[in-house]
Amino acid sequence: MMLKKDLRQKYLTLRNQLSSSQIADKSLAISNKTLELPIWSKDYYHIFLPILSKQEIDTINLLSILQGKDKNIVVPKVENDSLEHYLLTDNTKFKNSAWGVPEPVNGIQIEPNNIDVIFIPLLAFDENGNRVGYGKGFYDKFIACCKPEVLKVGLSFFEAEKRISGVLPTDIPLDYCVTPEKIYSFTGSR
Repeated sequence: MMLKKDLRQKYLTLRNQLSSSQIADKSLAISNKTLELPIWSKDYYHIFLPILSKQEIDTINLLSILQGKDKNIVVPKVENDSLEHYLLTDNTKFKNSAWGVPEPVNGIQIEPNNIDVIFIPLLAFDENGNRVGYGKGFYDKFIACCKPEVLKVGLSFFEAEKRISGVLPTDIPLDYCVTPEKIYSFTGSR
């Protein structure tokens, strides 16, 4: 059992050791694996765009799947220490944030309670669906504003840890986590 801060460091290091071809292969495998999830009857899907300099999962293939299924795609933008959400359209223009995140410049804002599925970036997760991100709490604050039945899907290059120590009451667990090898489901364990 490891503390979140130790897991954060461990997985940042592991992720930085991946080559660009490993990242591309694992990102594609994760995107393909999402097709096995029971989530595709929904309408609004929130997806993160990767910080490429941080070796994050490239969500371009998942974006293509969502577009191919004609789903409403919502992308985030950080404003005043919280996330705002914009509908992705053919006219959406992007600008890199200070952290290197591609963010919509403007567009049609979507309220969190309209979102059905959230694909969540993370560094590590455990067998109970707890997750470790960068520690800023953006996604916990965002998920707390969503409807209770919103589906929370983590995407991870690595398999689950046994247990994360130091989980807070404000930490909202995942419903699923998808890795290149498998899908973890936490919906029956609560």
